[in-house]
Amino acid sequence: MKHSTSEFEELDDVSAAAYGQAVELGRFLKKEIALSLDLAPAEIDRAERVLLLLRLLQPMPGDPDMLVPVAPDVATTDLVSSAETQIRDLQHAVTDVRGRLMSLTPVYFEGRRLRNRLEAFDVITDRDTVQSMLDHFSSRCRHAMDSVAPGGSRPRDALAAARRSALRMRERGVEVRTVYQHTARSDLATRAYVRDVTAAGAQVRTADQVIDRILIYDRETVFLPSHHAADPEDRDGPAIGGAIVVREPTLVAFVCNVFEHLWDGATPFVPDTSKAPTIGDDVKQSILRLMAKGYKDEMVARRLGMSVRTCRRHISEITEELEATSRFQAGWNAAMSQRRHQGLDPDADPDRGP
Repeated sequence: MKHSTSEFEELDDVSAAAYGQAVELGRFLKKEIALSLDLAPAEIDRAERVLLLLRLLQPMPGDPDMLVPVAPDVATTDLVSSAETQIRDLQHAVTDVRGRLMSLTPVYFEGRRLRNRLEAFDVITDRDTVQSMLDHFSSRCRHAMDSVAPGGSRPRDALAAARRSALRMRERGVEVRTVYQHTARSDLATRAYVRDVTAAGAQVRTADQVIDRILIYDRETVFLPSHHAADPEDRDGPAIGGAIVVREPTLVAFVCNVFEHLWDGATPFVPDTSKAPTIGDDVKQSILRLMAKGYKDEMVARRLGMSVRTCRRHISEITEELEATSRFQAGWNAAMSQRRHQGLDPDADPDRGP
């Protein structure tokens, strides 16, 4: 029998008082209870109906015409057991369906591996599906996991998930390497994360600029973000939450070479010994190079993984240090200063060489 929540709202004061009298008498004697509580016939009849609905009154074994009170916990079990059983059955059914379908994942990817010559990649637009696949590959990674994470500080929940994943992989002996941007060094949560994973044997480095987010599992499968096709010049545009999964060996090898190039040029991130001023100088040099190319503040900030406010503060300091009247002049003055330091002709075209 199905029960609605409205039945639980019918336990009014009169019904509760009648139940208390029945408990004292050991049975539901309508006349005596009505007399004791001064209830009209309609009121005692309603109280009896409510208590029966709530299973607080049940027929006496061997004498179905006699109703006796039962304990609230017994009534509760009797009332909701069928609903709980339905919920458990549904949970088991969902778990069973999920398990049966997910068990086909290795079959699917093995089939995909064999079809790499015809189809080089999959495009996945659903964020939850992407996360499920990342969890799958992280748990089955055997040898190495390399990643590139653009931007500055990362959300704490993302760091917590990354910490768990990295530590599990290190427990299995997987080599873990990550490249962040220099601006991540100023974030306390990121420093704590790096301290934990490097203590477990992972390696972390930073660079002034990186290409985009990259994840490489066992040098066989690569995850790249998919992007809006808005401004063709805005190569750092926002991701839509999907991913491109690359398995074709030649493309995977190319991405692995790109990662190695970034890794070789990056600076080791050792949280307890890293010196912020040095990295700050590197960031300023990167800002100068982008300013000299005429990039706007927003684009400079995006490429270097920092907020626009922080970027503008750096630009203000740079223009003041170089005694420049504009952003472009600051970049030009810096370029000329560098050429003088290298013994080159400052009047020559920097793009043409000496």
